[in-house]
Amino acid sequence: MARILVVDDKEVVRDGVGLTLARSGHAVCPASDGVVALEQLDKRKIDLVVTDLSMPGMDGLELLHAIRERDEHMPVILMTAYGSIEKAVEAMRAGAWDFVTKPFHGDELQMAVSRALEHGAMRKENQTLRAAGQAEAVEMVANAPVMRNIMAQLEVIAEANADVLLTGESGVGKEVAAKWLHEHSPRKDGGFLAVNCAALPGPLLESELFGHEKGAFTGAAERRLGRFELADGGTLLLDEIGELDLPLQSKLLRVLQERTFERVGASRPLRTDVRVIAATNRDLAAEVKAGRFREDLLYRLNVLPVHLPPLRDRREDIVVLAERFLSASARRDGRQVPSLAVDAKQALIGYDWPGNIRELRNICERAAVLCRSSEVPGRILLPWLGGTPNAPGVSVEIEVLPTSSVPASTEEEASSSSWICDGQAKTLEILERETILATLEACGGHRQNTARALRIGVRTLGLKLRKWKDEGLIAQDR
Repeated sequence: MARILVVDDKEVVRDGVGLTLARSGHAVCPASDGVVALEQLDKRKIDLVVTDLSMPGMDGLELLHAIRERDEHMPVILMTAYGSIEKAVEAMRAGAWDFVTKPFHGDELQMAVSRALEHGAMRKENQTLRAAGQAEAVEMVANAPVMRNIMAQLEVIAEANADVLLTGESGVGKEVAAKWLHEHSPRKDGGFLAVNCAALPGPLLESELFGHEKGAFTGAAERRLGRFELADGGTLLLDEIGELDLPLQSKLLRVLQERTFERVGASRPLRTDVRVIAATNRDLAAEVKAGRFREDLLYRLNVLPVHLPPLRDRREDIVVLAERFLSASARRDGRQVPSLAVDAKQALIGYDWPGNIRELRNICERAAVLCRSSEVPGRILLPWLGGTPNAPGVSVEIEVLPTSSVPASTEEEASSSSWICDGQAKTLEILERETILATLEACGGHRQNTARALRIGVRTLGLKLRKWKDEGLIAQDR
């Protein structure tokens, strides 16, 4: 638990307070006066100070000022007699976290300590989140006209405090857009938190969003702060908002309207100052008609709507995004950053990208692992793109190599990677097997590298190879 410094000139008080806190699992460091207390603070990490207000020599108020000079965020709780309330109020104005009056019950002190430690933990987590957000600045690619219009909208929306609804197909970059909005908003110094509403069942998601009290349900061994509480002063992304069940939709509506919520198992409402950005790949209007989504919640979320286009509608951005993903993956692995060959760029631009930016990132990371030269050729990408020709009506300015400069071997390999065989479309199973075997060969038979390039588990890869061996589809030495 926490290490707490207990300061009082009376040994019986130090022992009593120490025993009370030790029963809650805290480590207690006693100090007989302010001077000893400051020495303890210099020697070891202390999470909280509990000190008497009236002490000979350096009293509690003087100790508070000395602590503030060392650490302005150290929580300090004062113990005071009933007749010293005015002085205790003065200490609160000087930065004390709380005070308790003597004689006090153990529960009263424990509650004050619990609140102070909880506040300190939340402050540290927000500092960590801010540092992480500052370390990973988000950039968005907007060469395509449709994306330039979107960026113009986002720049205006970022300055506002109203809630935002991001819509678009899966993988179009809704979370990236949400982070960009946060980083360019007045809340950029606050935390950015994201919750996937489809990842947890209703009861667990409610606890994740609003927190819970100790003993609120089976397994709730201690109090937990929810995302609305942790994101106070910052931004909260509710991803896959269309997956929320109706009871939780009702509770979310109240938070959005009143900016208050209750932890699970609590009756006292808490306030939150958080900007909510919701994201979904569903048609929420259709969900309302089907009775799966509250109409009033849709109106409340849809204050500032932004629809992000699929990657096939912003082909001018594909090569820039691909080069960025290649660079990030190669640098992460300490490799040379490869460039894209002209035929690779053509293949990427011509593909329809059903998985959008997420699929593009996956393929680029795979290519960065497999490519052993300074340039990624199109033949590496074609097995993963299905050999799709350039989309009709797409005009992209890009340098095209003369036919004579393309080696015959490259053309033959590209042809062999096609998804058409003897005039018949190959099944998904055949395409999967060919892709895995081609990747395994490119990795020199190394299974771990192959699994990593394909973004699957080594065990999954082994099971597939064993199945194909048993069926006589591949050689036994694979």
